[in-house]
Amino acid sequence: MLEPSIVKDEEVEYLIKDVYEMYGYDFSEYSRASFKRRVNRICLIDRFTSFAELRYTILNDPEYLKRFVEEITVNVTEMFRDPHFFKSLREKILPQLGTYPLIRIWVAGCSTGEEAYSIAILLKEANLYHKSLIYGTDLNPSVLETARSGVFPLQQMKTYSENYMLSGGKKDFSDYYTANYDSVRFDKSLQEKLILSTHNLVSDSSFNSFQLIICRNVLIYFDRELQERVFKLFDNSLENLGYLALGAKETLRFSKLDRNYHQIDDQRIWKKAEHM
Repeated sequence: MLEPSIVKDEEVEYLIKDVYEMYGYDFSEYSRASFKRRVNRICLIDRFTSFAELRYTILNDPEYLKRFVEEITVNVTEMFRDPHFFKSLREKILPQLGTYPLIRIWVAGCSTGEEAYSIAILLKEANLYHKSLIYGTDLNPSVLETARSGVFPLQQMKTYSENYMLSGGKKDFSDYYTANYDSVRFDKSLQEKLILSTHNLVSDSSFNSFQLIICRNVLIYFDRELQERVFKLFDNSLENLGYLALGAKETLRFSKLDRNYHQIDDQRIWKKAEHM
């Protein structure tokens, strides 16, 4: 049986407008079919009987907004996702970062932490982990709890392992975790240099300076103006000659900052020019 559709097309438009005007999240470029499907799913899970009830809760309860944004933007993430990207990091970027006495990396919009753990593994295999700090941030505190636990479903490991091998992995991927029934726990050493905290890319400011910032498949939820604000934040947070890595559908090309960066390969990695 098909689930009933609670939210109508015109109501979706109201909701997108409300969330943008109240909180600065812009879903106007987001696929309407996907957005509507996820809103209907939220109504079913959280037992809203009408659109008016959902709208009232979103507009009057900032805590609930966090949950709403998490459900809408639920980031389908996996370890070593897009292995060629990680291969580029491994072969082209980490040797450059290895020249620094301390390497600071920011994984922005880290969701449940798979990307941050993947970076930790890369650094270990490049023998750079001991002098690195990885900052993983996300808007949503509950996904960070999963990241802190280091526990992931066992059924994902086959995919993660294949990704890892394609990224140029040097070991047996299972060396990095302990399996237990239907889940695995990643090695505690992968958390030693990992700092996880909430951070809102839209409204929070820079909190450190980095040689590498990774923010993949987050900016696709923002319109051009919001993207520009986030790029400015990244620019303020990135050292000269530092690297910015974006997702496959994201680009600096139309940003005002484009002239200060050059794309170093086809994997969406940009290098910041040295300012005079």
